[in-house]
Amino acid sequence: MAKIQRRGQKGAAKNYITRTQAVRKLQISLPDFRRLCIFKGIYPREPRNKKKAAKNSQGANQATTFYYTRDIQYLLHEPLLNKFRDHKALAKKIGRALGRNEISDANRMEKNLTPKMTLDHIIKERYPTFVDALRDLDDCLSMLFLFANLPSTETVPPKTIQLCQRLTHEFEHYLIRSNSLRKSFLSIKGIYYQATIQGQDILWLVPYKFVQRVTGDVDFRIMGTFVQFYTTLLGFVNYRLYTSLGLVYPPKFDAKADEHGAELAAFAIEGRNVAAALDDKVEQPAAAPKQVSATAQAEADKLLELPSGEEPTSSYATAQENPSSNPKDEEEEDRQDGELDSFPAPIDPESDVLHQPTVSASTAANLFEPFTIYLSRETPRHPLELILRAFGCKRVAWDTVLGEGAYTSDEADRRITHQIVDRPNLPLPPVPVEDEETAAANASMRLRPGERVPGRIYIQPQWVWDCINAGKLLRADLYAPGATLPPHLSPWVKAKQGEYDPTKPLAEQENEGEALAAEADSDDEMADENAGSDGEEVDGVRGDGEARNLESKLLQQGGKEVVTGEGMDVELAESDDDEDEEADAAKDEEFGGFTEDEEESESEDEAARHQRELAAEADGRSLTADAGATPAKALRKKEAEKAQKAISRQRKEAQEETDRQKMMMSRRKRKIFEKMQYSNAQKDAEAEKLRGKRRKIEKGQAKN
Repeated sequence: MAKIQRRGQKGAAKNYITRTQAVRKLQISLPDFRRLCIFKGIYPREPRNKKKAAKNSQGANQATTFYYTRDIQYLLHEPLLNKFRDHKALAKKIGRALGRNEISDANRMEKNLTPKMTLDHIIKERYPTFVDALRDLDDCLSMLFLFANLPSTETVPPKTIQLCQRLTHEFEHYLIRSNSLRKSFLSIKGIYYQATIQGQDILWLVPYKFVQRVTGDVDFRIMGTFVQFYTTLLGFVNYRLYTSLGLVYPPKFDAKADEHGAELAAFAIEGRNVAAALDDKVEQPAAAPKQVSATAQAEADKLLELPSGEEPTSSYATAQENPSSNPKDEEEEDRQDGELDSFPAPIDPESDVLHQPTVSASTAANLFEPFTIYLSRETPRHPLELILRAFGCKRVAWDTVLGEGAYTSDEADRRITHQIVDRPNLPLPPVPVEDEETAAANASMRLRPGERVPGRIYIQPQWVWDCINAGKLLRADLYAPGATLPPHLSPWVKAKQGEYDPTKPLAEQENEGEALAAEADSDDEMADENAGSDGEEVDGVRGDGEARNLESKLLQQGGKEVVTGEGMDVELAESDDDEDEEADAAKDEEFGGFTEDEEESESEDEAARHQRELAAEADGRSLTADAGATPAKALRKKEAEKAQKAISRQRKEAQEETDRQKMMMSRRKRKIFEKMQYSNAQKDAEAEKLRGKRRKIEKGQAKN
């Protein structure tokens, strides 16, 4: 006889457990259970059938939270459970002491008997390798940078804010020393940064330094638990990163300089076994001396014996003399560290093009190296200082109002090559002519707001971000004070095929006949505006006062007939001329009549003309507006109409072919294909709308 399977011992009922059951099994409180799950990286799960997972039909509802049973069993052996229980026991003792009014005993127990929790073993457990920690660093940096900019409240203690600030500044120092920063973007939420560390791309968000208002609808207990875990993680990562560069961790911190706003300058970075501070160059870790082969030593001796004017032979000649050597290996050895490979363009133009890397370690280290940049008081000092130093600038100056640690605080210093300003370009009154002695005496004085120093380049802050995203120095005149800045585009958004790309010219993205049709529409709009602006009434249009007077006069005259039609009043010939009538009748008898095609084309032309007359009458436009158009406009309009007809014919043929192919599909595939067509049509319409906006902007700029 087979063994009887009891209910709840198999399937979803065995694999899932509710939160209430998990808390009872672990014998801890619900807040401690939440903290433990955050530390261990255990999250709720959604079963396919909640009724089966809850073991009965009544216990499952929308608010029930389920976990994997194996995850809860895994938590039974966690050392932090003992710490949580010790906390609970201590809380009972302190409450009992306070109930007996023994305040000194309660303070003593809280100070001496509070158990200390460390999360080091959890960090090593969740991240067995350093690359795993780097991959999970995005949320860590975003959270810590957020708490570093929050004000201190009851829920956010000052010690937590100071710890977050110290760890984030240490990480920024590593970015500066290793030139690991690659891209940055100014958004509404804040400033996005991306760094490449040991082949891993790390992206995080830093909020702007505005006054933050802490609301009550945010649960800072949950966020504080994440901060406690992330501070431990970033401390491990910073230690590993500093030691990889041969630097001492933690760096020396000057509290007095930090109180005066030094920020990054409050840290003194030192190398191992070196008493003095290192220079701004990155110090590589000391490596064991390598043994030089005899062949390489012989080649070096030959080069030393060559005369000063003679050059060594080429790699091809060396390869002919020594066939065992590989020129590719020599090129790889000669290549500098941090250089990026460039991918050749594919032969097939329709194939996918590999993205060419723009910023390498060597580019980041030398982009702003030859410059001395001064930051005006209205510019954001900290993000600009970080980006400039991370991309090679060793001389960053600012006013003393922004804090300590500047290269120089004299705005009139002649060594300054670039000045970043973010104020309008206001005209200044002329400066009186001074003698050489007076000019030399006033050279070190503070400049007036908006005063320019001859020979210095003035730029707006966006120039720095656009330069690092492009990987090269851009034209400074496009970012001059008061100039209309180029669009600041996200470096991570790459336009796909068929979508609007703001970096490419408009002519490369337009569809066939789109420009001609848009130009014809703009000409029609201008003609309508001109016709409406004149305000003149046209004779013969039904509804005009002068047309009615003219009609009544013609009706009173004798010998003439006036036929009133729709849109125009046409005066016919005199009825007394019988000879003309006979001649017309003879011509009609001689004429054999129209063919069917001619009759159809004539009727179509009359219908189109009649439709245009009705539209013109309804809009109040002049019927002779087309007659006054220039030949160039008329030619463009005809070309646009021809192109539009050809495009509509092609679309119709393509639609017919698509319909024939859809008939061979199954119902399911046909529905999917129709959804795909609908989404593609929406994307094309949105791209065409954006191109139309750009076309109007470019036309307006061309007119100005």
